[in-house]
Amino acid sequence: MALFDLSKLLSENTYPGRGIVIGTSADGKNAMIAYFIMGRSENSRNRVFESFEGGMRTKAFDESKLQDPSLIIYNPYLALPGCDIITNGDQTNTIYDFMKDGKTFEEALMTREFEPDAPNFTPRISGALYYNDKAFTYKMSILKSANGNSEVCNRFFYNYEMRRGIGHFIHTYKCDGNPIPSFYGEPEEVELPNTAEELADLVWKNLNEDNKVSLFVRTVCLECGKSEDIIINKNK
Repeated sequence: MALFDLSKLLSENTYPGRGIVIGTSADGKNAMIAYFIMGRSENSRNRVFESFEGGMRTKAFDESKLQDPSLIIYNPYLALPGCDIITNGDQTNTIYDFMKDGKTFEEALMTREFEPDAPNFTPRISGALYYNDKAFTYKMSILKSANGNSEVCNRFFYNYEMRRGIGHFIHTYKCDGNPIPSFYGEPEEVELPNTAEELADLVWKNLNEDNKVSLFVRTVCLECGKSEDIIINKNK
């Protein structure tokens, strides 16, 4: 598989939609997560990220302009002991509840499917990071319609081991369009920097200025477990 330049993947695509990056910092010291959201409609753009104890949520920036909250208000990030969960929808809570009960990431997502937003049928993308003995592994998944067939959900799962300076990037859409074409293929293998600040800067400055909405970056030290979270909201 080719090693991609994350800055180019972002800057050359006006609408990847929502995206997840998971991997290991260039120096091998930190696990890294980046999650971003974009929007074309007023409702989608009217959002910010907000941290809370044990997680992060989306919320309306201007409550008076909030229309249908069903697919735009959710918890993208939740933490369990030894595991971080990051997704583009309310399947975060499904995964959290299943894993808290001793079940698996895969079992949780077998109960879910793509979003009911015809004609796009936006894929659900998800990731889970597992911290164990100063190292970690991670999983990613995409649930999407079978070439736009609303009756069939194809579910793909990917398992990764730690590699210094390497991450994987999955996003909801291949590019802009109407309807918007879903992401296809395996998560894209990308190079990662050392710090949360560097990753946040790399992602935010390369997202399309008109369509970007919010960014969440999290790093976890694999030696001591110390974490750092960064949130950037276009709406301030």
